[in-house]
Amino acid sequence: MDASEQRLHQLFLLNLCLQIFDGVATYHGLRFWGEGNPLVAGAIPYLGLAGTLCLFKAKACGFLVLLRRLGPRPFVRQSMVLLATVYGFFSFIPWMARLLSLVFV
Repeated sequence: MDASEQRLHQLFLLNLCLQIFDGVATYHGLRFWGEGNPLVAGAIPYLGLAGTLCLFKAKACGFLVLLRRLGPRPFVRQSMVLLATVYGFFSFIPWMARLLSLVFV
């Protein structure tokens, strides 16, 4: 595996970890706060919390697998970087701030 392929695989794993973190944090954080995504919040009454999170996270992870399979094609690496950045800023950082606020109260 060359350096470019290895970097793409690392980005893929980072994105998968961010998806898993978001699902687990959402599952545990909904006891204290509401869901910020209106699509997920709208599906929870019909599918239940666990079913909704599994469905949405499976869709997101499936999309990541498709991106990873595209390999060295144009914009795949940039797409992975953009997705990791968006999830970092709009999921990881807010959830960590909220969860840490519970620890330091």
